[in-house]
Amino acid sequence: MRIMTWNVNGLRAAIKKGIDSYFSDVDADIILLQETRTLEEQLPSDWTWPEGYHVHLHPAEKKGYSGVATLSKNQFSIMRWGMASSIDPNDSEGRILVTEHENCVCINTYLPSGSNNEERQLYKEEWMDHWRSFLRPFLEHDKPVFVCGDLNIAHTEDDIWNPGGNSKTSGFLPHERLWMSKLLEDGWCDVFRHIHGAGHKEYSWWSNRGQARAKNRGWRIDYILCQPSAINRINACSILRQGGLDISDHAPVIIDWDQ
Repeated sequence: MRIMTWNVNGLRAAIKKGIDSYFSDVDADIILLQETRTLEEQLPSDWTWPEGYHVHLHPAEKKGYSGVATLSKNQFSIMRWGMASSIDPNDSEGRILVTEHENCVCINTYLPSGSNNEERQLYKEEWMDHWRSFLRPFLEHDKPVFVCGDLNIAHTEDDIWNPGGNSKTSGFLPHERLWMSKLLEDGWCDVFRHIHGAGHKEYSWWSNRGQARAKNRGWRIDYILCQPSAINRINACSILRQGGLDISDHAPVIIDWDQ
């Protein structure tokens, strides 16, 4: 079974750039998209969701902002959206969609960025604490649980091209990295790092400035996490830079696992 997570940096723009062909080529069983930035009625009138997929779009209330979507070849049920926490009780920014599938649960997440200003950084950090608590009960779920999405944090020096130069940058602040370590200590496994090991440098996002893509000056901020009980059923985890970067500033992350 194949699962793909991808920040598409605006679904309407991605459609114009040929995302349909990419969906067909990758042929994932479950697709989790972040930063869709669209309401259903804003999608092109002559476009339809990929054939053969069941879809749930969970947009932000604000037009052109945030939002996630989950697609699956098989029927699935919506367990919940949002965390029902005080920080955003109705998930107005469209950041969490939890779906139950026949053989797994997927938690589609678009964690806030703190790069715009100090206020958003503080919001991000509060959101992180609520989300970590929200995730803990899922570790005990009887099905494999995959936490997928753009977490806007590069965890270790292996996950960023210039760790020294970014030590004071949102997304690589020491306390953000410590939070990520504690999240993994709770019991979640970082699938990519488990498969590829320490020292392996691959990235999933590149800035649009300074020829970052051409020079491969990126960050790994897109993740798939799972419980320890599921990690040995995963056969492969890859970041698909080729093709993916024709559509978004993020590359898709894909896992193949035994159901």
